[in-house]
Parts: sequence; C-alpha cells; structure tokens
Amino acid sequence: MWLELQIFGFRALWSPYFFLFVLGLALAYFLITGPFRHKFGGEERPSVKQQIMFYIGLLLLYIVKGGPIDLLSHIMLTTHMIQMALYYLVFPILMLKGIPVWIWEKILYKPVIKPVIKLLTMPIISLLLFNTLFSMYHLPAIFDYAKSSQVVHTSISLIILFAAFIVWLPILSPLKEFDRMKPILKLGYIFANGVLITPACVLIIFADVPLFATYTQDGAWMQALSLCVPGDVLQGLTYAISGPEMFSPMSTLEDQQLGGIIMKIMQEITYGIILARIFFGWFNKESLKVDPLPSVSPSESH
Repeated sequence: MWLELQIFGFRALWSPYFFLFVLGLALAYFLITGPFRHKFGGEERPSVKQQIMFYIGLLLLYIVKGGPIDLLSHIMLTTHMIQMALYYLVFPILMLKGIPVWIWEKILYKPVIKPVIKLLTMPIISLLLFNTLFSMYHLPAIFDYAKSSQVVHTSISLIILFAAFIVWLPILSPLKEFDRMKPILKLGYIFANGVLITPACVLIIFADVPLFATYTQDGAWMQALSLCVPGDVLQGLTYAISGPEMFSPMSTLEDQQLGGIIMKIMQEITYGIILARIFFGWFNKESLKVDPLPSVSPSESH
C-alpha cells in the first residue's frame, strides 16, 4: 500500500505546511513558557512532565492531521476512525496536562470566556455537546458534506475538537474552579460518555451496506481526496486510480465495520485508562485518611 500511496506526492503524504504550523506551536510554547514567560505573566516554567506531554501532543497532532494517516483517512474509514480517536480523545488530554496552569487562567478567566465555559462544562451539557456533535458528524449526509469542502471540513473538525476539550474539562481541568465533581461522579461521567458514543459506532458496525458516498462514489471520493492532495496532482491521477478499494485489502463494507469496531475499542481503552487513574487516585486518597482514636474517659482508663 505504501508504494501505491507514493503516487499522491510528498505534499499529500507529509503536509509540509502543516508541519511548519505545528513546529511554530512548539516554538511558541518554548518561548512563552521559557525565556519570555515573565512578559506573559508566568512565574514557573512547566515541569518536565508537562513539557513532554505537550510536545507528544503536538507530535500526535502532526501524525494524525499532517502525516500519511490524514491521506489514508480519505481512503479508508478504518484509518479515519483511528484519526478521530486520537484527535478527539487523546490529543485534548495531552494539551490539558501539558499547558501550565497560569496560561489556562489567562485563557479561561477572560470576562467573556469564563461564564461560557462554566456553562458548557456543566456535566450534562458537556456530555451531550460532544457526543451529539460526534454522532451527527457520522451521519452519512453530514459526513459526505463535510468532505466536500476544505472550509466546511476544517470548521466541523475544529468545532468537534472544541467540544472534545469541553468534555474533558470537568474531570481533567487544570483549574480547580472547573473541577467541581467528586470522584464517584467522575466515574459515572466517564461511563456515561462511553454509553453516549456507542450509537454512532453501532450504526457503522452493523450497517449491512456501505453508508458513506465518500468511500463508494468516484466523484465524492475524488472530492474528499482534494482536501489533502494538491489539485494539479489529483487531476493528473484521475484516470490512474479507480477508487478506495485500489488501496485497501478489504471491501468497503469490511473497512466500514472494522472502522466502527476500532473506534469503540480505542474509546474504551482511553476512557478505561482515565477511569482507572481517577479511581486509584480516589482510593489512595481515602486510604491515607486515618480515623481519629476514640476518646477514653479517666474512669475507663483505670
């Protein structure tokens, strides 16, 4: 498959402009949290752990939105689902943990932003916001429309990414003001998240026909490819490529079913890790509490 993908060219496979954008984010983080942090109101440098998580997050961002995975996501739904799981479930966690608290304070405590975020991070709202947007995105009509235009595709992608940050804030917030739930409620919150995302996966897994024109109709597929393949390259390949199955060992339906299964598995793994982290953190905190010794009256001591 790799040799076959080479026909799309270097720009389609490696997105050099997006790489420069991610590199710019890394440089900005280094300067703002390091040499110039005092100019931005920061006192302490981020810890080594924070820096590692942030830079891993940027590497992950480039891999899923700039590397070959992005090209493959327009060819195979399986790859698209891997991209979605990493982009919406893992990337926000790394950013929340990697960016110093003082930067989050400057962003989230803005007079206009703070009341909006407080409203959106109410558990019911944040759960419904992310899972509704994610599920609606995978309705065939919306999915195919999102692949029809770079502006539409980017806009929808950023809106769902914002909702992904919102859904993680109530349980992983770097600011105590937004971390309002007790551990037992956080466990229920994660469980509810897993339940709400299930219908979208089930729709894809158990459909007995291919759902998305993007992966089945030549015109729609070529339109989707135009989102990451330069126009002149794609025009030259029009008569050389026959469809997505040319690059996949699976049929379109098998690819679709595997994509739904992978999305559900990756979601369960991610939620399971966060759930275990919260549970054991709560358990250890409770186990460290020492019950006070019972008071003994003087008469009972003799």
